[in-house]
Amino acid sequence: MTEPSSHLLATSDAYDAVAVLYAELVRDELDSLPLDRAVLAAFAEHVRCTGAGPVAELGCGPGRVTAHLRDLGLDVFGIDLSPVMIELARTAHPDLRFEVGSMDALDMEDGELKGIVSWYSVIHAPPQDVRSYVDEFRRVLAPGGHLLLAFFESEGEPVTVFDHKVAEAYRWPIDDLTHLVGEAGFAEIGRMVREPREGERFRRGHLLMRLDGPPG
Repeated sequence: MTEPSSHLLATSDAYDAVAVLYAELVRDELDSLPLDRAVLAAFAEHVRCTGAGPVAELGCGPGRVTAHLRDLGLDVFGIDLSPVMIELARTAHPDLRFEVGSMDALDMEDGELKGIVSWYSVIHAPPQDVRSYVDEFRRVLAPGGHLLLAFFESEGEPVTVFDHKVAEAYRWPIDDLTHLVGEAGFAEIGRMVREPREGERFRRGHLLMRLDGPPG
């Protein structure tokens, strides 16, 4: 297995350090986010319509989105860089499977998954590396599989680095990210952009994509 880069190690260490506080802050977050729940429900329905099969949440943190996807009827498991986050997820959701791993080098067979959710996890990838992450998503998804990306939207600006509270992160123009993922063989099904709530700084972007063919 390829050794993680210094960037990935730094991100993992940063989340390890705040894992307990982070898990407490986000534990019930989805309860007050109806639009986010709607996007997750749409993803789950699209996946269910393609037949049974595993779904992975990549960058699952303490597992609250993985558990929500389970409640929506999906055969889902979670992967995260942070060993502390994975231990918290296993404790909170002992009926679900959680593994330590990196999105850029998944320990899976080609075409193994029916769906992937990356919920604010590719935000930490340097922009020049995001295409390699998407290529890895394409490798492990079956043809017709679905991908849901959640990220911070750049509100008309180019890709922009910002001072995320845990580790360096990037905001993306939704059209640019759609184009990048499309070049890897994904077709857009839909998108949702919501304005920041009180206490949030940035607009949120969500892309629902389907793997339709080879990369462009």
